[in-house]
Amino acid sequence: MSKEVTPAMLTVPVEAGGTLAIEVKDLCKSFGSFRAVDHLSLEVRQGEIFGLLGPNGSGKTTTINMISGLSMPTSGEVRVLGYDVRHNARQVRQILGSVPQETALYEELSAWTNMDFHADLFGIPRKEKKERITRLLELVQLLDRKDSRVGTFSGGMKRRLALARALLHDPRLIYLDEPTLGVDVQARRAIWDYILALRDQGKTVLITTNYLEEAQALCERLAIIDHGKLIAVDTPEHLKQTYGGSVIEVETGQPVTDLAALSALAGVNDVKQEGTHLRITAQGTSSIAAEVINILSQESEIKEIAIREPNLDEIFLLLTGTALRD
Repeated sequence: MSKEVTPAMLTVPVEAGGTLAIEVKDLCKSFGSFRAVDHLSLEVRQGEIFGLLGPNGSGKTTTINMISGLSMPTSGEVRVLGYDVRHNARQVRQILGSVPQETALYEELSAWTNMDFHADLFGIPRKEKKERITRLLELVQLLDRKDSRVGTFSGGMKRRLALARALLHDPRLIYLDEPTLGVDVQARRAIWDYILALRDQGKTVLITTNYLEEAQALCERLAIIDHGKLIAVDTPEHLKQTYGGSVIEVETGQPVTDLAALSALAGVNDVKQEGTHLRITAQGTSSIAAEVINILSQESEIKEIAIREPNLDEIFLLLTGTALRD
C-alpha cells in the first residue's frame, strides 16, 4: 500500500518571481472509463532540471504527451512557457526539444544527414544550418563520426546524437525520456554533463527516468506520480527527510530487552532487532540518536552505531508501494 499523502504535504510554492516553464492545473485524461491522469497539478520553473517519476502505468507518458501537445486533456489546463497547449500546440512543439526512449534515428544514414534532415523539418535557415550542425556534433563529441552510418554507433553514441538533434532548433524546453537507457557508465556520465550544461544555459529540462541515481544526480526537484495522481513533489533531499527521516543501526554486546523504551521516543517510527543488531527508523537524527545511546548504554555495550538517511529507492517504495525497477 502506498502512504497516504495530504494536500499540505504537496504545497511546494514556486520561488517568488520565478518564471514557469510548465504549468499543469487540475489535469485529467480519460480513455473510456479509465482515468490515466487524475486531477494532476504541478509547476516547473524555467531553468531547472525537473524529474517526473512513477511506476509503469502511473500516467507519466500520458502526462508528457499532453505537455508536448501530442494528446489533448480531457479536462484541466497545460501551459508551456505561457502557451496554452490546447490552442497553441504548434508553438509548443517549436519550443520543445524531445529525446524519446526510442531515439528514432535513421540508422542507414550518416550522423550529418540525420541532423540535416531534422534542420529542414524545423525550417532552420540554410546559412545557419551547417554551423549549427557542426557545433552540436562537436558538443556531443561526434564530429569526427559525422559521415559514419548511425547503424554502426554504440547505444551511448546514438543517445548523444539524439540529444544533439533535439537541440538543433535551439528549444527552450527539453524533454528527455530515459536519457541514459542502455548506455555504459562512461557515456552516462558524459550525457549527465551535457544535461547539466543545458541548465547552465538557462534551458529547462524535464526528465523521466527509472534510474533513481540519475534523478538524484541531476534533478533539482522531483514529482512522484502513481495511478495518475501526484504523490509528492520536492527536492530529492527534502523528500528523503520528509518521508524517510533517518535510519539508526546499532550493534550491541547482547540483545536488548527493553525495546519499548526505544519505541516510545518521540520521532521513532519503527524498531527492529535481529540478534544483537538494532535498526531504528526515525524522523530527525541528532537528538534521537543521543537518546537512543543513553537508553542502550544502560543495558548493553554499544559496539557500533551508524546513522544514515534513506535512499530514493526506499522513499519511492514507501510512497508508491512498489519498486521503480523490478
